[in-house]
Amino acid sequence: MGTRSRIAIEDQTGKVRSIYCHWDGYPSNNGRMLLKHFQTQEKVESLIELGSISSLNKNVEIPKGVTHNFDNPADDIVVAYHRDRAEDLVILDHDSVEDFVNSDIERYGYVFTAAGEWLCVDAHVDEDDLGRVAKSLENVLIQETEDEKYL
Repeated sequence: MGTRSRIAIEDQTGKVRSIYCHWDGYPSNNGRMLLKHFQTQEKVESLIELGSISSLNKNVEIPKGVTHNFDNPADDIVVAYHRDRAEDLVILDHDSVEDFVNSDIERYGYVFTAAGEWLCVDAHVDEDDLGRVAKSLENVLIQETEDEKYL
């Protein structure tokens, strides 16, 4: 069963674009991958331009001479529905980060802000019944690691 998520980027005007990701959307997988391998506006843009994806990985581009498609993905390369399976290109537009946070972000939502910070939203958690809260992805991962110490 997939842990679905949305991955987004905020531009300098405050507008946000997002894509769907079907597999492994929890912070300890996709969150870590985004924080480690998608640290620049350009790299995140290249991911968003793929449209919705099946699975996230550390590389967006397919190296010359490497065979990569939906049914036979190459190691360490994002699997995209449009590029790798010829489906429609799907990228959603949101008016703001707040609009994205309160949209249908699946289970988890990640947004790379114009300031260059990754935020994470858990759609199943309402902070003090005030609605969804976007938190620093780095802090979410630190807390997750701390929580695992007590399991």
